[in-house]
Amino acid sequence: MKQETKIHSSLKTVEWKNNTVIMIDQTKLPNKLEYVKFKDYNKVADAIRNLVVRGAPAIGVAGAFGLALASLQSKAKTKEKLLEDMEKAKKILFETRPTAVNLAWGLEKIMETAKKGNDTNEIRKQVVETAQKMAVEDVEINMRMGKFGSELFSNNDVIMTHCNAGALATVGYGTALGVIRATKDSGKNIKVIATETRPVMQGSRLTAFELQHDNIDVSLIPDTAVGYAMAKGLVNKVVVGADRILSTGHVYNKIGTYQVATMARQHNIPFYVAAPLSTFDLKNKPDDIIIEQRKASEVTGVAGKKTAPDGINVINPAFDMTPPELISGIITEAGIAKPPFEISIKKLFESKL
Repeated sequence: MKQETKIHSSLKTVEWKNNTVIMIDQTKLPNKLEYVKFKDYNKVADAIRNLVVRGAPAIGVAGAFGLALASLQSKAKTKEKLLEDMEKAKKILFETRPTAVNLAWGLEKIMETAKKGNDTNEIRKQVVETAQKMAVEDVEINMRMGKFGSELFSNNDVIMTHCNAGALATVGYGTALGVIRATKDSGKNIKVIATETRPVMQGSRLTAFELQHDNIDVSLIPDTAVGYAMAKGLVNKVVVGADRILSTGHVYNKIGTYQVATMARQHNIPFYVAAPLSTFDLKNKPDDIIIEQRKASEVTGVAGKKTAPDGINVINPAFDMTPPELISGIITEAGIAKPPFEISIKKLFESKL
């Protein structure tokens, strides 16, 4: 399919080439499409922390690539010493974004591979291959998810989305925006309303950029206009991504998602979440989850220009929790979970065994 080929080749968010991690620097978008290269896992950690790369699936793969770099950087001559060096790197990489479960998943998968290796050369070779395979699988998973999700959307739907859960949040195709792409590819006429997503503006900088880039009709609104758009009948459905989903159906996503879901319920608009099974956390409960608090400067200024008084107290959570009663369905690569989520999510995982 020409559209898919275009998307994959032109917006490859993170990839491995010649023992180097290459990323789109998302802090420069939409003004500049710039790629950065890393050979040091500490630099990859900085890139994740500073949102050069962001979006749960993308940072899962970026973390795996970072750990693969750590194996190459290590001068260890024994398996034990190499694993020790990789554990140190894993800790540094994990602490960059503790709420997004895909990061822990990606790091764990690389460590599992490393522990199975017989010697240092074999470990280095296998962890690089595993990380590369994870990147390829991410695109395949998103395309399967898109196909399932496209069945929930109708011709002439106007779909609202919050933050960026597109090609730029994954290795290539997207979760929520992957569903939107697949819906368009199925021949349906659709339009998108994207929220700005303050304070870092992932909606205006990234979602609007990539949808416009791929010729999908998109309109941008302030976060504060969500209720207005819904009350005016401008929206038929909502689809967002997720950074963590519990077995209970509680969804952790970009701050503001809970408000969008609440408004959707108020106006009887279906609210869907799209995320791969690697985003699910089947062990923890809502009280266990740490919500990442980000720096005050994201709120006290815009593009380096101060907009708030000196010394003001700032509360800047990166994520919020949307309770399951506000969610119409959770779209995954194994199918769509519907309420009651504890039963349907369990069935999805059983189908993958």
